[in-house]
Amino acid sequence: MAKKATQIKFTKMHGTGNDYVYVNCLKNKISDGSELARAVSGRHFNIGSDGLILMETSEKVGIRMRIFNADGSEAEMCGNGIRCVAKYVYERELAPIGGSFSVPGQPDCGASMEIETGNGVLTVGLIVDEEDKVQRVCVNMGEPVLESEKIPVNLPAKTLIEQPMQFENRVFAMTCVSMGNPHAVFFRNDLAILDVAKFGAVIENHSIFPDRTNVHFAEVNTPTEFEMRTWERGSGITLACGSGACAVCVAGVLTGRCERVCSAHLPGGVLELNWCQEDSCVYMTGPAVEVFEGSFDWPVK
Repeated sequence: MAKKATQIKFTKMHGTGNDYVYVNCLKNKISDGSELARAVSGRHFNIGSDGLILMETSEKVGIRMRIFNADGSEAEMCGNGIRCVAKYVYERELAPIGGSFSVPGQPDCGASMEIETGNGVLTVGLIVDEEDKVQRVCVNMGEPVLESEKIPVNLPAKTLIEQPMQFENRVFAMTCVSMGNPHAVFFRNDLAILDVAKFGAVIENHSIFPDRTNVHFAEVNTPTEFEMRTWERGSGITLACGSGACAVCVAGVLTGRCERVCSAHLPGGVLELNWCQEDSCVYMTGPAVEVFEGSFDWPVK
């Protein structure tokens, strides 16, 4: 006898090429996000994505997002994902819209919205076009966390800035930052030839990271521009990582390489960053794109 199935509607969206399958759980109840993430993320045998994002009712604000990596592990935060959630929610009128959103010292950049994440409630600014469609979103990603034990990293130093570390018989200078999720940043001059997959996998799963880590290799072109490549925890190489770009910006300022306002050039596009001196929060601005909608059958348990 065939198992009963329910039809799940989904939307495929991406922020600078960092693509996820989005499910509106106000209408679809998902009992196991981990299992579903592993199923839908397959590039060749399913929808294909860097993971799954569930949009649920929040007890604190209008909407809550939950992020599952391609391997089924749940993440605390996704910078590119929250921009897409904001677009989806705004255009479908699923949550309250607040007043104007602005970065300290800069003009307002649209209406605001609050979204609950694994890193608490974050506020976003919605930049819309003439047809009231969200084109870009500015996210207040909050203050970076630099204390090793809070990131977490199991090393004795209180903070890890340009810490020499050996991985696979090569020495790298490592700077660690949490943007609600853990990041290890490495500035390089050989980004074009570096084996990101090899070193990314080793570093992600190294014993010093009890929760694993996102891994970023960056090359600074000017004090206001850098290129970066990412190995995301639980998903592997991705075209972009929003929280990772914020972490690289912070690491760049801490090591004297970058100014507080700078641009991250990723394989999937460009993100604008501002580690604001006035409130110590990192602001990230970038696109949010809806690709297509669809549905699939999912077994009822």
